[in-house]
Amino acid sequence: MNPLRVHAQFDEATNTVSYVVWDGPTCQAAIIDPVLDYDHRAGRASYRSADALLGFIADQGLSVAWILETHAHADHLSAAPYLKEKTGAPIGIGEHITDVQRTFAPVFGMDDVSGDGREFDRLFRDGDTFPLGELQVNVLHTPGHTPACVSYRIDDAVFIGDTMFMPDYGTARADFPGGDARTLYRSIQKLLALPDDTRVYLCHDYKAPGRDHFAWETTVGDEKARNVHIGGGVDEASFVAMREARDATLSAPVLLLPSLQVNIRAGRLPDPEDNGRRYLKIPLKV
Repeated sequence: MNPLRVHAQFDEATNTVSYVVWDGPTCQAAIIDPVLDYDHRAGRASYRSADALLGFIADQGLSVAWILETHAHADHLSAAPYLKEKTGAPIGIGEHITDVQRTFAPVFGMDDVSGDGREFDRLFRDGDTFPLGELQVNVLHTPGHTPACVSYRIDDAVFIGDTMFMPDYGTARADFPGGDARTLYRSIQKLLALPDDTRVYLCHDYKAPGRDHFAWETTVGDEKARNVHIGGGVDEASFVAMREARDATLSAPVLLLPSLQVNIRAGRLPDPEDNGRRYLKIPLKV
């Protein structure tokens, strides 16, 4: 029996999938891309989704060894610090989070952001490995959507963040600062070079036209053959032209501004001001 176990939790409000993955024999687990519930209209945050993950972990008798981020998300706030407080597990992300910090900290006037990634407990390099029970996690640097994107390969599965979506939906945008469609293409090819039967777990799903259910698991073989943006051997120039034209039509994610302010701090909310309230900033263009 395959020792790798995977539990997916879908947050429809942000179309985000968080995962609990664990080694069956040892019950050592990692949480990947946890969501902090945030009501943008009310300015209210809660831990309902994180508590659901903790409830599942307790029911299964798991011990959390890692909290892993695939990148600094622009569409949801991370619950990583809350989960670290509850489990004691360190927070890891790709080493190029430093590039993202240096890009966005000045945008928001965030003098408390280090620019060297110290807010996180571990900065992973391409090719790094670390144990999860008796399993091994392999880190793949897969930039393009952002400079800091990484994928985590564990046994016969790979958790790819926002690099690709389900085959009927396509690929991630590459127009954020530091993103690049050509780099994204090459990262996707890196993933598609894995064995065809590798299970691929996605960070988001938006239900492609004609599909009435959410889905977040596919395979390398299916992506390679059927992905509407990259499948069937699309060449780099064609992909870049398609991706850049498509990105030019896209609006900014609804939670872009609050997400980046929180997520480049490893999910830490801004410190309270003198009145005890916490504030997020909205940079204005006049």
